[in-house]
Amino acid sequence: MTNVISVARDFSVAPQITAEDFAAAAARGVRTVINNRPDGEAPDQLSDAQARAAAEAAGLVYRSIPVTMPIPLTAVAAFAAALKETPGPHLAYCRSGTRSITLWAMAQAKGGADPVELIRTAAAAGYDLSPMRAVLAGMRDA
Repeated sequence: MTNVISVARDFSVAPQITAEDFAAAAARGVRTVINNRPDGEAPDQLSDAQARAAAEAAGLVYRSIPVTMPIPLTAVAAFAAALKETPGPHLAYCRSGTRSITLWAMAQAKGGADPVELIRTAAAAGYDLSPMRAVLAGMRDA
């Protein structure tokens, strides 16, 4: 299985996953996979249709919320809705996991989570979101 990094009790991130990784994720207890890569971003990635088929074959719920940086607020809302409306544990992936953890942190901040704690949580998972402190604080206040 691709390097899956646990971020929170019910949420993990990963870099690009393979078709075989969907079944491995299901075996590890994941119930929903969120794809944050736009189609055609790299020649070696699964297309949205291929990822959806692999997820469904593994019995997983699948959501596609493709984003590029900077992340639009519409994508944050869609990500927050996906976390709320689908069963966890959730696994989100993109090229490196950075967009996925950034979306998660923004959605959590919008829900009222402390930006400093979100930055600490991301750092513990190996992602530096400290440059986003003001953005996360702004999400919380919005």
